[in-house]
Amino acid sequence: MCGIAGFWKFKSDTGAALEENVRGMTETLKERGPDDHGFWVDDSCGIALGHRRLSILDLSERGHQPMTSFCGRYVIVYNGEIYNFKELKAALAEEGVSFRTECDTEVVLAAISKWGIEEALMNFNGMFAFALWDKREEKLFLARDRIGIKPLYYGVQNGILFFASELKAVRANKLFKPELDSDSLALFFRYSYIPEPHSIYKDVNKLKQGHYIAVDKELNIRQFCYWNALEKTESGIKDIIHRREEELVDELENLLTDAVGMRMISDVPLGAF
Repeated sequence: MCGIAGFWKFKSDTGAALEENVRGMTETLKERGPDDHGFWVDDSCGIALGHRRLSILDLSERGHQPMTSFCGRYVIVYNGEIYNFKELKAALAEEGVSFRTECDTEVVLAAISKWGIEEALMNFNGMFAFALWDKREEKLFLARDRIGIKPLYYGVQNGILFFASELKAVRANKLFKPELDSDSLALFFRYSYIPEPHSIYKDVNKLKQGHYIAVDKELNIRQFCYWNALEKTESGIKDIIHRREEELVDELENLLTDAVGMRMISDVPLGAF
């Protein structure tokens, strides 16, 4: 588990001020990532990215984040794990991509650089939330895994875009003024939780599962759905009714064995339950 945070202050600020603010955000997430931390800022456009790392793959400094793509175009802060990263890495290598690390973060960057963000997301098998800065287009992308295992909040207040793995990191930004959302509070009392895309604060949302957003320098936010659980379920049901029970049982066992096996890939001791 790692933690990501950042903000985009469209009216430029000094690099030191940007880093101080993003450092305050990531400091609240250190229990998510006790092994390492890092920051990346560009005061010419007011963007600041922060990361707290829990080292699972490639424990060396080469896995440090924020990480810049080999082509130099993208910078990422990423929380999660892409379980099929080795297969993706091999496919990218066949297309001429070279790698410097053994971590899946670099594979995420390479896949996006080579295939574009939507095709890359469709190929990722894992749990993740990430923020990706496109230097060339001056765009920020926020993305979340297919079923929303990894959390990601974002919002705009007074012309500033904020995002983080947890709300307390957003609240830690000195530029953010927290205000309770009465409608979300009512949802909490009704359901004992706040359903997406709402959060307890006004102007802050949970990014929907299976979605990503693109934000440009005019603060236009476009949301895209790259995977829909309902559509996949309906498609699967149509397929099931035409197949034998024995065949489905064998396929389920193979899928479970494969899924557990992929989650055992680690450079540190792990536990399974």
